[in-house]
Amino acid sequence: MTDTTELAYLPATEALRRFRDRTLSPVELMGAVIARAEAAEPVVNALAERTFDEAMAAAREAEARYAGKGEPPRPLEGLAVATKEEQPIAGRLATDGSLAFKDEIADETHPVVERVLAAGGIVHARTTTPEFSSAAVTRSRLWGVTRNPWNPAYSPGGSSGGAGAALAAGETTLATGSDIGGSIRIPASSTGTVGFKPPYGRVPAMAPFNLDTYCHDGPMARTVADCALLQNVIAGPHPLDAVSLRPKLVLPERFEGAAGVTGLRVALSVGLGDWPVDPEVEANTRAVAEALRAAGAVVEEVEVPITRAQVRKAAMIHFGSVFGPYVASVAAEHGELLTPYALAFAEDTARFVAEPGSFLEGLVVEGEVQAALGTLLDRHDVLLCPTLAIPAFDADDDYVGTKVVVAGVTLDHYLDAALTTVFNIASRCPVLSVPSGFASTGVPTGVQIVGRTYDDETVFRTAAAIEAVRPWGGVPAL
Repeated sequence: MTDTTELAYLPATEALRRFRDRTLSPVELMGAVIARAEAAEPVVNALAERTFDEAMAAAREAEARYAGKGEPPRPLEGLAVATKEEQPIAGRLATDGSLAFKDEIADETHPVVERVLAAGGIVHARTTTPEFSSAAVTRSRLWGVTRNPWNPAYSPGGSSGGAGAALAAGETTLATGSDIGGSIRIPASSTGTVGFKPPYGRVPAMAPFNLDTYCHDGPMARTVADCALLQNVIAGPHPLDAVSLRPKLVLPERFEGAAGVTGLRVALSVGLGDWPVDPEVEANTRAVAEALRAAGAVVEEVEVPITRAQVRKAAMIHFGSVFGPYVASVAAEHGELLTPYALAFAEDTARFVAEPGSFLEGLVVEGEVQAALGTLLDRHDVLLCPTLAIPAFDADDDYVGTKVVVAGVTLDHYLDAALTTVFNIASRCPVLSVPSGFASTGVPTGVQIVGRTYDDETVFRTAAAIEAVRPWGGVPAL
């Protein structure tokens, strides 16, 4: 590993410490990140937009702040932050990954990006997504295929796949994502990174989708502490988001490591309900559970009375009532420009809301799912389960009509390979995805740590313990 590559993978918390003691300059770190991005992008293709010259100028301004010139450094001063292209920036392209909007310019900035910039973060790049963030793989007619740095034959997942790939490839220090069915956690799992789905309302969003309880914006990083750092910047009430929570929750700057889980009650569920799980994913999930038990947690394997059919029905009714019609409205005008998977998403979701009373029916199923999880988490502090039932999806498949087989079971839909949408239904539960190991293909696997409603700190404390007893990291051999 070259010195430049090693620098590009420096944790954000360590970089800030070194900025403050003047043993590292933001200019040096930004130069290393940009060099890594330029080397990796021909393979990975994670960046939808690059503003490297502007980023270097901002890094020089940050360097001056640390030298005592001008205003004092801010919480993210001088750090490279790649933001998801779906999160608009005023005056910049706002394509949503679609040829239909390839020339669209945003007239407002997303609250998450607004807060990153206000905290001194440097948006040196924006990351790729599938069209309308409507798939669990990251590929589009506008940007092409984004690949997993650990094995380019596989996808980094979606829809925040560019963010996960950029982090894993060392192309950024921090990243932002969004999640309506697993779009932060799926890429985190497949790229060996950390992704947090905050509970609904914790992080402000933009109308009208801020009113959609499935929708969450959140942080992605390579370490738990870095993820908490970015979460503390983007969280808190916002005047334009009436559902954003007050007062702001501030996570601790440091966690106890392995000692933090002594006596913690952990519910382990490998299959969650009736999800089939790949043997390698299962083995890695159980290894994490055993590590927590060795650290002093009380781990109990449990049955979760939730089914894939329930979750899929509730989610498709929900999407068919909210997000699907938006995609359908674009398709009505620009159908020839859209990807097959975006068109299929609009058509599939529409079928679930064709009957009168379907929205109420969906709410009833959502209530059943939430009741099952609420009862379980009343007896346990956290739930531990896989993030994905497989290590990763194929990069070169759009999964329109493709049947996915997991542990000998043929799934009805490829998205059934994700154990994530359950927690968009139970949207007030905080969920962190952290690495659990590697599959034989070289692709990482991940586990979800699910907390009680709005108990973010316990989820981060558990994740920090896992990181301490089963440390992850490494650099993909691109």
